[in-house]
Amino acid sequence: MPFFKRTKRTHSKTALLHHNEQTVQTAESSRLSDRLDQNLHRIREQTGHSRDIIIRTLSHMFGSDCTLAVIYIDGLVDTLTINHSIMDSLTSKDYEEKLHASNPAEILSIIKNRFLSIGSISDLEHMESLISAMLEGNTVILIDGSSRGIIASSIGGEERGVEEPQSQTVVRGPKEGFTENIRTNTALIRRKIKSPDLWIVDRKIGRITQTDVAVMYLNGIANDKIVQEILNRLDQIDTDSILESGYIEEFIQDTTFTPFPTMTNTERPDAIAGAILEGKVAVLVDGTPFVLIAPITIFKLFQSSEDYYQKFDIATFLRLLRIISFMVSMLLPSLYIAISTFHQEMLPTTLLISLAAQREGIPFPAVVEALAMEITFEVLREAGVRMPRAMGSAISIVGALVLGQAAVQAGLVSAAMVIIVAFTAIASFVAPSVSIANSARLLRFCFMILAATLGLFGIMAGLIAMLIHLCGLRSFGLPYLTPFAPFIPSDQKDVLVRVPWWAMLTRPTLINRNNAKRQKMNQRPSPSNGKK
Repeated sequence: MPFFKRTKRTHSKTALLHHNEQTVQTAESSRLSDRLDQNLHRIREQTGHSRDIIIRTLSHMFGSDCTLAVIYIDGLVDTLTINHSIMDSLTSKDYEEKLHASNPAEILSIIKNRFLSIGSISDLEHMESLISAMLEGNTVILIDGSSRGIIASSIGGEERGVEEPQSQTVVRGPKEGFTENIRTNTALIRRKIKSPDLWIVDRKIGRITQTDVAVMYLNGIANDKIVQEILNRLDQIDTDSILESGYIEEFIQDTTFTPFPTMTNTERPDAIAGAILEGKVAVLVDGTPFVLIAPITIFKLFQSSEDYYQKFDIATFLRLLRIISFMVSMLLPSLYIAISTFHQEMLPTTLLISLAAQREGIPFPAVVEALAMEITFEVLREAGVRMPRAMGSAISIVGALVLGQAAVQAGLVSAAMVIIVAFTAIASFVAPSVSIANSARLLRFCFMILAATLGLFGIMAGLIAMLIHLCGLRSFGLPYLTPFAPFIPSDQKDVLVRVPWWAMLTRPTLINRNNAKRQKMNQRPSPSNGKK
């Protein structure tokens, strides 16, 4: 045994040495050559001789025989920056007559320190860094005779401007929304929170896509453990591509097998700024206008940015209305099935006779009728999202006829069922978060099956199971039902009821244990406050 242990230990040391040698060889091989033609040849080879790789060579620079090359990718750069800040400076005759350099390193230093009027400039030594910088939209300057280069920031290209969000419109409030550019999005948040404590931690995720991901939080207010936990989960992601924030959400969320979201997303900068000021953390992903927020509770999903711009009484009424609409969209068809199938005695006689008359001649039981109508509506809704806009009105008319008049006249469904499905569909659009509305869509079918088998007892059993499930959910360590479970009296001011702004003295307690104070006391408006 000792012999085998020594042999195994020797093999491990040999493998480690071999690995270190390979690492050193790889690092050496990736270094830039001091010959410009070799570097350009490697760039063309590694990019597959793509025609969007622009290489502009300039010879006889600064009174010497040196040749330099300006390299960038067409479409990813700002052409005005390239033309005015780089090419005009390099080809200016005034500078060329005044400056005379003796070697390539000196020329490179002069270009970097005196010629380029660009904010961000950095040095370059390896081919991997060169390719990565080009793919980000930067411009690379190489010179013959030097194994170093310059990266000049010229990120640009066509992008969508700041517009009103399509999925989260408000009557009162800012009309700006995030774009697909991560730097535009971070700037939109910084315009609202002008504090040096607004910190950004960047990550690159995706072996092939190299997607920029930014974690934004307010230092001193956000919980350090939550920030570190989010960063740790981001660092553990090892995948080839990140194309949208939904990828990140599924990688870092607490529980996968649940219909309820443990992170939320928004297109609104004011919603992200409000969440950050509460101590939450925002995760921005380049290429998508949807920004993630963590941690959250289920009650956060029923709150809208507009709640804080309107008076507290109407904001409270709208929050309660959203929660009631969520319950209606989840339970109304199942309640109809349970009462019409098992508990007819709960209905008034007149209403019972009316429903019985409508169902006379319907060949299907209530559950089959409801499932067919719900599935038909889901098909129409999905088709409405995918179809070309020019055909939308025609399909809507056909859908309305199929769901309404034609189905009733054909005796396939009752008129009451059409009303139930239509009101359920309308109620599902009341929730400000699409994620929680989708949860109701999935759970609706489960409750319909429970109602068809056990009636109201099945619905109650389903609700109890759902409540137990919600009690066990966590969002980055935060209980999903807080501040009701656990019950925190001081946090009840902004859950179901929103108190006036002058009464919201503290931030949510479980998130902000170190800096919970939001504003000073005794700011209630009164005539005495105006006296000096």
